Amino acid sequence: MRVFITGASGHIGSAVVPELLAAGHEVVGLARSDASAARLDAAGATALRGDLDDLDGLRGAAASADGVLHLAFRHDAMQSGDFEGAVASDLRAILAVGDALEGSGKPFVSTSGTLMLAFAGITGRAGTEEDAGEAGPRIDAENAVVALADRGVRSSVVRLPPLVHSDLDLHGFLPTLTGIARDTGVAGYLGDGANRWPAVHTLDAARIYRLALESAPAGTRLHAVDDTGVPTREIAEAIGRGLDLPTAGIAPEDAGHFGFLAPFVGMDNVVSASRTQDLLDWHPTGPGLLADLGAGHYFAGTGA
Repeated sequence: MRVFITGASGHIGSAVVPELLAAGHEVVGLARSDASAARLDAAGATALRGDLDDLDGLRGAAASADGVLHLAFRHDAMQSGDFEGAVASDLRAILAVGDALEGSGKPFVSTSGTLMLAFAGITGRAGTEEDAGEAGPRIDAENAVVALADRGVRSSVVRLPPLVHSDLDLHGFLPTLTGIARDTGVAGYLGDGANRWPAVHTLDAARIYRLALESAPAGTRLHAVDDTGVPTREIAEAIGRGLDLPTAGIAPEDAGHFGFLAPFVGMDNVVSASRTQDLLDWHPTGPGLLADLGAGHYFAGTGA
């Protein structure tokens, strides 16, 4: 299968590309820079220069492919405070790809996040693949992908947990939390730290994308989740051990301590992946979150 991938040289993409190539697929990856293009070429993929704002380019690449994986998101805009701009760009890209694939029966696998369940008010129990919000940032994009099933596209959405961890993770939530701890001298958690976050190893997440591309039914929501919910206090304690720093609770009124993560750090986001495991015969094999933090690669070169 000739597969077009956005975000092919990013954290998740850097694991998805070899996963697809090893399974015999041909990969064309969107590259925003010469450096990204070089990484894709070195991995054995074909680089296509462009970005999410080149909607005609996205339509053309999608139309010429046998399937599409959408991994890209403007994280740089989100981290600089333009979350609305990043969300709008994502939705435009999804609609462009959907237009190109309409009526083709081709697979289109997009990306969302389990935190959207918390934003939708699903708390106090484990969120499932059947749960969905009606509207909102990124929820609109997820619903748009699922709706493509009624337009002749074998569409599916992979919901990633906030913590996708491995030595490939250089700019995600864990490196951010580690950097904040190093800069402030304390590994912090909000309030009592009892709220929980789900997690998955990068290589396990990559395998879900391949399986979804190959076999997920149209209109499917999938959960790439191994640890269903780790208390944020335990995460902070693991970071504290890795950096040899004290651990402390941060008062809710001081949530700005966490920078752009402030709206998320207090969310409780326990998530089940039982349906995904059954549907795709997907079973995580990588280390769990706390074991991976204990391996030390998140703290290498920090002076800890």
